[in-house]
Amino acid sequence: MNIKKALERFGPWKRRSSKKVYDNPWISVRHDEVVTPAGGPGIYGCVHFKSQAIGIIPLDENGNTWLVGQYRYSLREYSWEIPMGGSPLDGDPLSTAKKELKEETGLSAHNWRQLMRIHTSNSVTDEEGFVFVAEQLELGEMELEETEDITVKKLPFNEALEMVMDGRITDCISVAGLLRCARERSE
Repeated sequence: MNIKKALERFGPWKRRSSKKVYDNPWISVRHDEVVTPAGGPGIYGCVHFKSQAIGIIPLDENGNTWLVGQYRYSLREYSWEIPMGGSPLDGDPLSTAKKELKEETGLSAHNWRQLMRIHTSNSVTDEEGFVFVAEQLELGEMELEETEDITVKKLPFNEALEMVMDGRITDCISVAGLLRCARERSE
């Protein structure tokens, strides 16, 4: 591999070896032995996500949005978030966004647009996410998955933004999406 191709693939890092140390249906973890950009030996742990993260900000004509609340096992705490889920890596993020909004809130939307693309924690993971805005909403029935125990909260968008600003919303996709949406709404 020539230098240009190596830089395109690994940047200034050189991977000496790679070993998968954990694997399940959602993620895999690998341990890499590397040469750092400074030329010294090092290690790198990488979490590979087997799906794309999808977040949705539903907005109605009165300036309301919907949040979902649930206990997050990995954090050991309750979390308020925008509706979200996972899309296969080769799947269509918008199709998944429509499914997740209906599943978690009972809402469906006639108007969709992609708000942003995001990397959730790019120092240790390759997870890529997409946030959508859903408008022209219709109410329906939730279709929760077996692992979901969700509380749905309808509130003014500005209250959701306040939850970001005062630390009640900490999920990075929710924070980034709500801040970006607020910026666009103020322009």
